[in-house]
Amino acid sequence: MAALPYRQNSLQARRQVSTDMHNELRPQLDHYIGIDVGTGSARACIINSHGDIVGLASENIRLWTPETGYYEQSTTDMWRCLCQCIRTTMNQHDIDPTTVRGIAFDATCSLAVFREDTDGPQCVTGPAFDNKDGNDRNVVLWLDHRPEEEYKKINATKHNLLRYVGGTMSIEMEIPKVLWLKNHMKPEEFAKLKFYDLTDALTHMATGNENRSFCSVTCKQGFVPIGVDGSTTGWQKDFLEQIGLADLCEDNFRRLGGVNGMNGKYLSAGELCGTLSEKAAQDMGLPAGIAVGSGVIDAYAGWIGTVGAKVKLSDSELSTSAAKNDVSQAFTRLAAVAGTSTCHIAMSKEPHFVPGVWGPYKDVLIPEYWLAEGGQSATGELLKHVIETHPAHQEALSIAETYNANIYTYLNEKLREMTAEQGAPAISYLGRHFFFYGDLFGNRSPVADPTMKGSVIGLSSDKSLTGLALYYYGAMEFIALQTRQIIDTMNAKGHIISSVFMSGSQCQNDILMELMATACDMPVLIPRYVHAAVVHGAAMLGVKAASTDKDGKSESLWSIMDRMSKPGKAVWPSKQEGEKKLLMSKYKVFKEQCEQQQRYRKEVDAAIESWGKHANGHKIDGVTPSA
Repeated sequence: MAALPYRQNSLQARRQVSTDMHNELRPQLDHYIGIDVGTGSARACIINSHGDIVGLASENIRLWTPETGYYEQSTTDMWRCLCQCIRTTMNQHDIDPTTVRGIAFDATCSLAVFREDTDGPQCVTGPAFDNKDGNDRNVVLWLDHRPEEEYKKINATKHNLLRYVGGTMSIEMEIPKVLWLKNHMKPEEFAKLKFYDLTDALTHMATGNENRSFCSVTCKQGFVPIGVDGSTTGWQKDFLEQIGLADLCEDNFRRLGGVNGMNGKYLSAGELCGTLSEKAAQDMGLPAGIAVGSGVIDAYAGWIGTVGAKVKLSDSELSTSAAKNDVSQAFTRLAAVAGTSTCHIAMSKEPHFVPGVWGPYKDVLIPEYWLAEGGQSATGELLKHVIETHPAHQEALSIAETYNANIYTYLNEKLREMTAEQGAPAISYLGRHFFFYGDLFGNRSPVADPTMKGSVIGLSSDKSLTGLALYYYGAMEFIALQTRQIIDTMNAKGHIISSVFMSGSQCQNDILMELMATACDMPVLIPRYVHAAVVHGAAMLGVKAASTDKDGKSESLWSIMDRMSKPGKAVWPSKQEGEKKLLMSKYKVFKEQCEQQQRYRKEVDAAIESWGKHANGHKIDGVTPSA
C-alpha cells in the first residue's frame, strides 16, 4: 500500500492578537489541487472542502510540428508550467501550503516516452532522436498522425481487444505511436525506453513510482483488465507479438507498467497512488507527502466535474428505482465535453458494445462500472471554419467588434433579428429548407470513418450576413442532430441516456444548447464552472486520494461528486410542437445524408476501381501504380 498521505490538522480556529475591530475567528479549510494539461495549456485549480473553486491559473505549453501531421510536446515544459500555475494561484489567493491535502492530474491522451536507465525524457523527434535542441520533446501528442502504416497494421489483425475500442484502434491512440518509434529507432535505443500515457507520466513525476491508471491504459493503450473477456495479465501478449512489439512482453510487460499485483499496480480514478516526493514538492512550493490520486484522461475528468451537478430532473430523466443521488443515476446522463471537438462519455453497470463508440472500459472511473466514449471530430472547430470561410466573415467580425462582442454572440443576435423580421415562429424555421451535413473533419461516432466529408442541400448565391447566419445555424443544427444520432446509437445497444450534461465553451451558446435539447428531446444541463469543469473534476480526484485511511479505504468518487458538485442550469426541449416536428424531419434527412454519402462513394469507387489505379501513372489515393 502507498504511504499514508501528509496530514496536518488545519481545522483549528486561530485567534490572533490584533487591534483590528474586524478581526475574528477564521478557521482554515482543507484544500485540494487539480491539474489539467490540455493541448495548449496547463491549468491548476484549487478547491476547498466544500468543492468551491478558490483559485485558478493557467500557462501556455509549447508545441512543435517538425513535419506535417507531426505534433510533439515536452513533459519538462509541462512540468515547469503546471508548477508555475500552482505557485501563482497559491500566492494570488494567499493559500497556506500546509492546508493542501491532495492533488491529482488529468491530461490529453498522448504518449510520453522516458529512458529506463536515467528516468529522463527520451526525444521522439526523428531521425536522430537525439534531443539536439535541448527541449526534451518526449511527448507524441494525441493528434499526431505519423503512425499511419502502423495504425493499418494493427487494425488488420482484427484482434479481439479491438472490440473494446469500437472495433478499430484510432490513430490517436498510443500503441500505434509506440510501434512507429520501434520501426524508426535503432533497436538498441528502443530497448532502453519505457512508455506512459501522459497522465501517468505526470503522476510518475509527482510520486516517483510506476503505478498506472486504469483510465489511461484501458482507454488508450489496448489494456484489457484482468478478468475481462478471459484477460489474465491485462496486456495482450499475442496482440503485441502479432503487431511486432513482442519485446514489450518481456519481464511481465515491465516497460508498459507490468502486471497488476505482480510487478505493477493499476488504480481507478482518484485512488491513492503515492505521495508527493521531496523534489516534486519543492518544484510546486508544497510540503512533501501530500496524497496524489490516480489520474484520468481529460475528457473523463470532464465527466467527473459535470454529471454530479445539482439539477431538478423529472422522473422521465431519472431512474425511479434508486435515490436521486444514487450512482445509478449516472447511467442516464451523457457527459458532453465540448471544445474544438466533443467527447461523449456514458457509464453503465454492464458492458455495452456500440459500433463507432470506444469502449466499454471497465474500472476506469469507478470500480466495477463501465464507461463508453463517443465523439464528434469537430464541433467548435466546425463552427469556426464555417464562419471564417464565408465571404461575409470580415463584415460580421467588424460589426461584432463595434458592439464589443464575439462573432458568435453577434450571429446569434442576427438570427433572432431575422426571425423577428420574417415573423418566423422559431429560429429553426429559418433553416427549414437548408440541409447542412458537417463531417468536414471526418466522423468519429457512430460511423467511425475519418474520410467522411460534408454536404449541403439548399445552396444559394447569398454572400451577405444573412447567408452567413444561415450557414452558421446549419452547422449548429448539424452538431445537435449528430448528438441525437450518437445517443440513439448508444441507447439502441443498451445505454439508457435521458439527459446531456455539457461542459466547455459551447455551453455559453444559448441557441446551440436549445437546439441540442430539442433535437435530442431531453434536457441539457450546464454546470456552474463552465470553463473549469475538467480541472474541477481533477481536483475531486485529489479529494478522494486524501480520504484514504490506514487500511487503504477511501470515500467513493460518486459520493465526492455528489457533495462537491454545484447547482447547474437546465435547458429544456422546446414546447412548440411545430419545432419538434421540424427537427425530427430534419433528423431524418440528416441520417439519409450520412447514409447516402457512404453509398455514393462505394458505388463510384466500384465503378472506377480499375481505372483509378492506372490513371496515367499518377499517385491516386495514396497508391502509385506499378509500371
